[in-house]
Amino acid sequence: MSVNDKLRQLEENGKNIKVSLIGAGLMGKGMVSQMMLMKGMTPSLVVSRNIEDAIATYTLAGIRREDIKVAKNLNDINIAMEDGKFVVSDNTELGSKANLIDVVVDATGSPEAGARIAMDSILNKKHIVMVNVEADVTVGPILNKLAKNAGVVYTGTAGDEPGSVKEIYDFADALGFEIIAIGKGKNNPIDFDANPDTVREIALKKNLKPLRLASFVDGTNTMIEMAAMSNSTGFIPDIRGSHGVHSDVKGLSDIFRLKKDGGILNNIGVVDYVHGIAPGVFVVVSTSLNQIHSEMKYLSMGDGPNYVLYRPYHLTSLETPITVANAYFYNEATIAPIDGPVSEVVTLAKIDLKKGEYLDGIGEYKVLGTIEEYKKAKAENLLPIGLVNTKTRVKRDIKKGEVITYDMVELDKTSSIYKLRQMQEEIF
Repeated sequence: MSVNDKLRQLEENGKNIKVSLIGAGLMGKGMVSQMMLMKGMTPSLVVSRNIEDAIATYTLAGIRREDIKVAKNLNDINIAMEDGKFVVSDNTELGSKANLIDVVVDATGSPEAGARIAMDSILNKKHIVMVNVEADVTVGPILNKLAKNAGVVYTGTAGDEPGSVKEIYDFADALGFEIIAIGKGKNNPIDFDANPDTVREIALKKNLKPLRLASFVDGTNTMIEMAAMSNSTGFIPDIRGSHGVHSDVKGLSDIFRLKKDGGILNNIGVVDYVHGIAPGVFVVVSTSLNQIHSEMKYLSMGDGPNYVLYRPYHLTSLETPITVANAYFYNEATIAPIDGPVSEVVTLAKIDLKKGEYLDGIGEYKVLGTIEEYKKAKAENLLPIGLVNTKTRVKRDIKKGEVITYDMVELDKTSSIYKLRQMQEEIF
């Protein structure tokens, strides 16, 4: 049965999938509103450090204030859910512990919060959907392994670019195409100097946190999304940071060829991004069989030998409920890391850094990220940006644009994400 049929049948039987959302920003609010339109699924619990944001997530979806219960402890949550109330809390530790919750969605965007939420969900036998790609590219392989051992699903989300690419990739791979390249569009030029101050005005107009928009503009978010694609497929960046060419969709089949064939690639099986095709995602394929070439030409897919499979949209968190349903009904992930990391998002200095100062994080003032093949990053001792926080101390002067290595900083070894990363390194 299709997911649509399964959801309809579930509701007809008087049941629904009960979902907990942690993080009530733009993405979380959209996801809850979308779920309210669906059969067989209920956004039962919303958790945010700002309780008014959590309440607004429901009221924007048409829920009356009197039908929303503010809960301070687990017992309150469990009782309110049993009474059919929509529940909000400001305690993130409770998001994965409620008795009736089936699936947890992490939309915090914080690597440290994501690591803790995922671990709590796995320990409490809840499926975990990571809208939080930042945590996934840092410790996703170990979280996926732990989830499998616990009998639950660890997954990224449909609708975000990595999930949308993975759907096309799986389609092409199942059909036996040779896959040359995968990737996403980027809708603004990269400004490596972007920070919350430089983007604040635009961010507020878009109802985004300034640091969130800054992570898009300085390129870190794109690198993180490509790393998620890489870690789920085995594809690698062709060069550090990727090529980032300018093209329309039609030009992709010529650009993503080996250099000897007139393209830009040193290797095939790569992940990249392209200016000029946003908000779409793409997969470039080829084949060794003449009959398939003939039919692809007949179907107006181009003259070959490469062809572009392109999706012109992605609906971010509005598609997350499909991932929730697939995890619940079929124990299937939309996108998840294969065994061991393939790519890393390593840390660069955004400004000159002085010995003794403390760093910040993704989308802020002092660091940004770029993609590198994991085995190269490991050989060069490069620091994953997901491990950087406000307790990370610089041990020597670092120039703007310099790649930061582990031995240049003192890390916060008390963080959950650091401990998970150590476990991941030992296992993989």
